[in-house]
Amino acid sequence: MEVPVYNMQGAQVAKLNIDESALGGEVNAALVKQAFVMYHANRRQGSSRTKNRHEVEGSTRKLYKQKGTGNARHGDKKANLFKGGGHGHSKKRTREDFRLTMPKKMRRKANRNALLAKLVDSEVRVIDDISFSEPKTKGFQEFLEAVKVDRSAIVALSADENKSRNTRLSARNVDGVRLIRIDQLNAFEMLNHRYVVVGRTELEGWLKGPSSQTGKDAKVSPMGRVAGEATAVTGVKKVIRGTKARLAAEGAKPAAKPAAKAAGKSAAKKGEVTK
Repeated sequence: MEVPVYNMQGAQVAKLNIDESALGGEVNAALVKQAFVMYHANRRQGSSRTKNRHEVEGSTRKLYKQKGTGNARHGDKKANLFKGGGHGHSKKRTREDFRLTMPKKMRRKANRNALLAKLVDSEVRVIDDISFSEPKTKGFQEFLEAVKVDRSAIVALSADENKSRNTRLSARNVDGVRLIRIDQLNAFEMLNHRYVVVGRTELEGWLKGPSSQTGKDAKVSPMGRVAGEATAVTGVKKVIRGTKARLAAEGAKPAAKPAAKAAGKSAAKKGEVTK
């Protein structure tokens, strides 16, 4: 699939070849929907609460006397029958859990498949280089008009904050535009906006990065943060093994317990036996 690459002025300057099979070959609607529902559910706080008649603010005065009026018997006006009254069965859960999960490889396949769906619908704008010399909201709006983005858009920026600083400051106040780091791009954000605006370098890095590992290699030879953690753990283990080997070569023995502690423990044991 050939995707046009535009410059900041909206002129096509090149074409980018993207392998459709690397994005799933065809749109898997069921997989993408499952990922969308998961991301959407995980955004819920689950902290909704409502007040009962005792928690509603207001007077506790009896509305009218118990007998003789011909009306139904009532106490104060905070009962759930009245407007402004409390709920009969109020919500009290402070943190309800709506969280859903998906296997890592399924999530990655869904994210890449969502990008394929956007590419098929011609709703992806690949830019050769998204950069601004100074923060300017008007300049960013003119840029969107030049690349024919007239609806909501998700703009994927470089993970390097210094590189994308002026772009973030220029776009943060534009209505209908959401900014996201390229390594955090997911199916929910892509499908929740009409257009995806991304730099060519960032898109190529995303396609070849950790999101490309949708098979067994994701566990055998992981890329990204997990790989860094694995390398750090391996380094610590090597240091520990080296220290043990050096101590063994020097004939060092483990430090003995302090005499005071040993005496205290023996006395405590004798006391237990005596009891």
